[in-house]
Amino acid sequence: MRWDGQAVDADDGALPGLERAGLVRSVQTPEFDGITFHEVLCKSALNKMPEESQLPFRFTVNAFRGCSHACRYCFARPTHEYLDLDAGGDFDNQIVVKTNVAAVLRKELGRRSWKREHVALGTNTDPYQRAEGRYRLMPGIIRALAESATPFSILTKGTLLRRDLPLLTLAARQVPVSIGVSLAIHDPDLQKSIEPGTPTPKARLDLIRAIADAGLPCNVMVAPVIPFLTDSVRHLDGLLESIADAGASGVTVFPMHLRGSTKGWFMNWLSTEHPALVRQYRQLYGRASYVPPEYKSWLKQRVDPLVDRYGLGGGAKHRDAGQPEPDRGELVGAGRPGPALTLF
Repeated sequence: MRWDGQAVDADDGALPGLERAGLVRSVQTPEFDGITFHEVLCKSALNKMPEESQLPFRFTVNAFRGCSHACRYCFARPTHEYLDLDAGGDFDNQIVVKTNVAAVLRKELGRRSWKREHVALGTNTDPYQRAEGRYRLMPGIIRALAESATPFSILTKGTLLRRDLPLLTLAARQVPVSIGVSLAIHDPDLQKSIEPGTPTPKARLDLIRAIADAGLPCNVMVAPVIPFLTDSVRHLDGLLESIADAGASGVTVFPMHLRGSTKGWFMNWLSTEHPALVRQYRQLYGRASYVPPEYKSWLKQRVDPLVDRYGLGGGAKHRDAGQPEPDRGELVGAGRPGPALTLF
C-alpha cells in the first residue's frame, strides 16, 4: 500500500501490501461481519483541495478511507486504488481508520498560520458510517473545530449523527455549522439494492426531523439522481414531499456521474439487477463520465416545479461536491431520462 515513510514496529499481520506501512493493526470483529478495519496513524488531518476543483471549500477532513455504505455509484471508489486496494469489494470492506485524526487536527488548527477557513466533512467517505460507532472520532473532530473557531459542514447518510446533535448544537453557538443529509432514493427496495450498507430512507427522514427539531438547518442532497430509476415525477415528487415534511431547509439535486472504476462497478450491478437498462445507459453516458447537457436540462425542468411546490428552495447553491479528493501524503501510517434546484 502506498503509505510511504510510515513504518511502525508492529507485527500487524496485514494483507499483502499493507504490512508495516503506517498500520498499527488490522481488526475484525463479529459486530462488523466481513469488514476489516486497518487502524493507522496519520501525520496530517487537514486535506487542502486543489484550486482547480472549484469547490466552495478549500479544506476537508476524512477520518476514514473506504466506506461500508457500499453505494454502487460512489464517486470515491477510485481513491482506494491509491492504496493498492480495489475500488469494488475492498472499498466496501477494507476500511482505513485514522485513529489519531482528532489529535492531529487539533494541532494543525492551533498553528498561527491557520486562517480558520471552512472545513468540510463527508465529502469523500461518510464520517458517520458504521465504523464511527466503534471508533467515536467525530466528537473529537467537532470539538477541535469549534474550539479553534473554525466553521465547518457535515454531509452524511449515517443516522449515527443523532448521537452528536447536542455537541453540534453547542458548536453552532461558537461557529457556523452546516449539516447536510444525503437522501436520493425513496423506494426502500431500490435503496437496499444499490446502497446496501446505508440506513433506510425512513431512518434518514427521521434524522432530518431530529436535526430540524434541534434547531439546526438541514439541507438534503438529493443526489445522485439515477437515470431511468429515480428520475420519474412520481419518485421525485414523493421524495421531495417527504423531505419537506421532515423539516429540511432546502435541497440540492444533481444527476449521477460515473468516473473511473466506479463506472464498471455500477454497470456490473445494473447488468445483474436491471439488464434492460444497460443499452440505455450506454447511449446516455457513452464513453463519458457525465450525462449530456440535454439530460441535465430535462432533469432541471422536472425538479424545479417540485422544489417550488414544497418550499425547498433554500438549499446550498454550490457545485457538485462529489469529486474524489487527492488526499495526498495524508497517511502515516437517478423512468426516462430525466433538474435540479442546484446543478453543478
